[in-house]
Amino acid sequence: MTRFTERVLEIIAHIPSGKVMTYGQIARIAGSPRGARQVVRILHSMSQKYKLPWHRVINSKGQIGIKEEELFLVQKLSLESEGINFTGQNCINLEKYQYHPPFRNEKDPYGNE
Repeated sequence: MTRFTERVLEIIAHIPSGKVMTYGQIARIAGSPRGARQVVRILHSMSQKYKLPWHRVINSKGQIGIKEEELFLVQKLSLESEGINFTGQNCINLEKYQYHPPFRNEKDPYGNE
């Protein structure tokens, strides 16, 4: 497993209930600012194995990125059950609900070199 993958798993595992993070935000903190698609692949392939709170990861517009209707509803209901409210176009107010993890230090938040 790569260090990037390990960091992504750690970050997602620590998103608290009632908060969300974006794919790009996770990629940036994990050390690959252009790695949002890789975060999607990691979530898809490892969420179940590592019991990740996958439903707390959304796109940069504050929307659920899943197109398949059943999974979309599972994610939306899971977030609503944690107290997250959606606005008109199934959007989440990122100013209110986005999680910003505490940094270990400003230059190196998650042990990046």
